[in-house]
Amino acid sequence: MQPHENTGHPRRWAILGVLVVSLLVVVLDNTILNVALRTLADPDHGLGATQSELEWSINSYTLVFAGLLFSFGVLGDRYGRKRFLLVGLALFGLASLLSAYAQDPTQLIFARALMGIGGAAIMPVTLSIISNVFDPRERARAIGLWSGAVGLGVAIGPILGGALLEHFWWGSVFLINVPVVLIGLVAVAALVPESRDPKPGRIDVVGVLLSVLGLVALSYGIIDGGEHGFDRPLVWLTIGGGLAVLAGFVAYERRIAEPSLDVRLFRLPRFAAPVAVVGLVFFAAMGVLFFGSFYLQLVRDYSPLQTGLLFLPFASAQLVFAPRSAAMVRRYGAKAVSAVGLLLTTVSLGAFAFVEADTPIWIVAVVYFVQGVGMANIMPPAMESIMSALPRERAGVGSAVSNTVRQVAGAFGVAVIGSVLAAVYRDQIAPATRGLPGPARDAANESIAGAYGVAGRLGSAGHGLVSAANDAFVSAMHWAAVLSAVFAALGVLVVLRWMPGRTAAPQVEPRPAAEPELASA
Repeated sequence: MQPHENTGHPRRWAILGVLVVSLLVVVLDNTILNVALRTLADPDHGLGATQSELEWSINSYTLVFAGLLFSFGVLGDRYGRKRFLLVGLALFGLASLLSAYAQDPTQLIFARALMGIGGAAIMPVTLSIISNVFDPRERARAIGLWSGAVGLGVAIGPILGGALLEHFWWGSVFLINVPVVLIGLVAVAALVPESRDPKPGRIDVVGVLLSVLGLVALSYGIIDGGEHGFDRPLVWLTIGGGLAVLAGFVAYERRIAEPSLDVRLFRLPRFAAPVAVVGLVFFAAMGVLFFGSFYLQLVRDYSPLQTGLLFLPFASAQLVFAPRSAAMVRRYGAKAVSAVGLLLTTVSLGAFAFVEADTPIWIVAVVYFVQGVGMANIMPPAMESIMSALPRERAGVGSAVSNTVRQVAGAFGVAVIGSVLAAVYRDQIAPATRGLPGPARDAANESIAGAYGVAGRLGSAGHGLVSAANDAFVSAMHWAAVLSAVFAALGVLVVLRWMPGRTAAPQVEPRPAAEPELASA
C-alpha cells in the first residue's frame, strides 16, 4: 500500500453523520433531564419525586452505563460494532418510551437503568467505528467533529428540554428521543458497515465479569457517598471493594494470554496520559456543571429555557473549536494544544470562585465560553492519542476505556464536589434555620431547593430564608469551584510531563507490533 493512499471507507463522512446522531441522542437525554428535575418533583405537573428519587433517576442510568461501558466495547469488537449500535439504539428508544409514560418515580428509575444499558452499547462503538472507517490521517478531524457533537448535545439538551417543558408535559423530554432513534436505526442499517476484530481469540469471561462487578461497586459507592455523605463505613467498604475487584481485574489481565484489556498499554505515555487527562477534566467539569444549573435556576431565577440558552456559549465554543483542534495538533503538537486547553479550563472553573449572586450574567456566559474553548482543545487530541495507540480491530477497547474513565470520573466529580458543596452550604445556612421546626429545618439545611420549598410555605417571612440560602449556596459554590480548578490544574501537570509532543508526520496505520506493550493487542 502506498503511503498516499486513503484507507478510509468511501462513505465515511456520511457514516460519521449517522454516528453523531446516535451519540447526540445519548448526550441530549442526560442534559435534558437536568432541566426537568424541578418539574418531576412537582406533585401536580410531575411525579412528585423526592430529592432522593430525583438523584436516583440520574444515578440509575450512570450506574448501569459506567458498569457496562468497558464490557460492551470489548464485546462489540468481538461480535460486531454495527450490531451493538443497532441493539443499543433499540433499547434506548424503548427505554425512552417507558420513561415518558412512567406512572411513578420507581418506574422512571428502572426505565432509566434500561436506558443506561442502551447508552453503554451505543457510546463505545461510535468511536471505534470512526477509528475503523477513517484513514489515520483523517481520524483526528473526525474525532474532533465527534467531540464537537458532545458539546452540542450538552448545550442543546437544556434548551430543547426547557422549550418542551414550557409547551408540553414532562414526558415529552423523553418522548423526543423516539423519532430520533427510529431515524438512527434506519440510517445505521443502510450506511454503517459491520466491523469486528478478525482474530478475537477466546472471550475473557472472568475479565468481563470482574470489570462489571468492580465498576458497578465503585460507581455505587461514589454515588451513594455523594447522596448521603462519605462519613459512613458502608460507602468506603463499597468503594474499597470496587477498587479491590478492579485491582484483581488488572492482576488477572496481566497473567492471561488473551486479555480483554492489555494493561501493559498503560506503560505507553500516549495511551496512559490522555486517559488520565480525560478523567481529571471530567471530574472537574461535571462538578461545576452540576452546581451551575442550580445557580442559574434558583439563585438567578432563570427558567429552564433561559438556563439552557445560557449554556449556548459553551456549545458554540465546542462547535467552532473542536473540529479545528486536529489542525492545531498538527501545527503545535498534542502536548501544547492540550496544555493550553487545560489552562483555559482551569481558569474558567476557578472563575466561578468569584461569581456572586449579582454578577452580570454576561460574565457568566463568557466564563462558559472559555470553558468550552478549553475543553474543545482537550478531548479531540486526547481521544486521538488513545485511539492511535491501538490497531483498528481493537478500537473498541480504547473507546471503552476512555469512555468508562470519563463516566466514572464525572460521577465521582459530581459526588465529591457535590459533597463539598453540600457540607459548606449546611454550615453556612445553619444560623438562619435555627428557629425553624425540626422537619422544616432539616429540609432547608439539606439543599438550596429544600430551602426554597420551606420559604414558599412561610409566606412573606420566607424572604430572609431565601436570601440566606442564596448566600450560603454561593459561598459553597466558591469552594467547589476552587476544588474543580485544582483537579484541572493537575491535568496540566500530567500533560506537560507525559503527553506526547509533535509528531513528524501522520502515520498511515499504527503498527502494534512495533512496541512490546502492543504486541499482544
